[in-house]
Amino acid sequence: MLIDSNILMSNNFNIENLLAEYNKTYKLYNKKVASTFSKENFFEYNEILLSAHSCAIEGNSFSVNDTRELKEHGLNLKLHNKSMLEAYEILDHFKAFEYLFGNLSLSFTEKLLIDTHKLLTFNTIQYTKGSEPGEYTKSRMAAGDTIFPDHETSIANVPALMEQTEAAIIKNTTHPIEIAAKFHKYFIYLHPFPDGNGRLGRLMSNFILAKSGHPIVIIEASQKEEYINALKVSHKHNDTDVISAFFIKTSIHRMKQELMQSAKSPAQKTSAKNRNNKSKGMKFIF
Repeated sequence: MLIDSNILMSNNFNIENLLAEYNKTYKLYNKKVASTFSKENFFEYNEILLSAHSCAIEGNSFSVNDTRELKEHGLNLKLHNKSMLEAYEILDHFKAFEYLFGNLSLSFTEKLLIDTHKLLTFNTIQYTKGSEPGEYTKSRMAAGDTIFPDHETSIANVPALMEQTEAAIIKNTTHPIEIAAKFHKYFIYLHPFPDGNGRLGRLMSNFILAKSGHPIVIIEASQKEEYINALKVSHKHNDTDVISAFFIKTSIHRMKQELMQSAKSPAQKTSAKNRNNKSKGMKFIF
């Protein structure tokens, strides 16, 4: 269901209640899912999912499985009905992800934003926009039916956004997922780069979460309409609770899905006696 202006005005969600559910789910998720992976495997699992879905939101046709194969084989992968531009977009996303999430001690600065944009668009932006990676836009930006504010004013406000977000992270009085969501809304409506703002905004928001030890928020391509609507309503009514609610609900949903996947199926449930008897092992049904 879309989070529209009617839901906003009827106050059909409560951030405190959502955060309580999030925190409860997060504790269980961390115990039952996140902590059961090796650090390397969990890193790559999230890298593939975020790269696939974040690029798909922007129109990339690579599925999660396509993205996994590209991660394994690189440009040796035989592309079927895929363009080299799409492949490079995913490969650049890998590099940006690995830079950010491999360096969680980095401060949340304008330099970090620009350095990440350079990696994210290294092999694509010169061909799609005729711009240099890490270079701010030289003209007003628009996306879909949204015209963003004056680009010079927006670019001038980037340092303040980064500094104030870093201060909020350090102060640690606002929940990390709220900081991530609020930053995301503000950054998207600054839209300071000629391309890559959505992918960059999702990476930076998740960097905030990862710095605090929280699971990243993966907005699936199927949620694109709901996601954009939440951004629009949040901006229109100057109420960041809308985008915060979307982030929190999306994260809860993903954690619960993965908890279900990690739970043992009935066929896997074994008695203590069988668990101790290696010769019998688990009973499989054919």
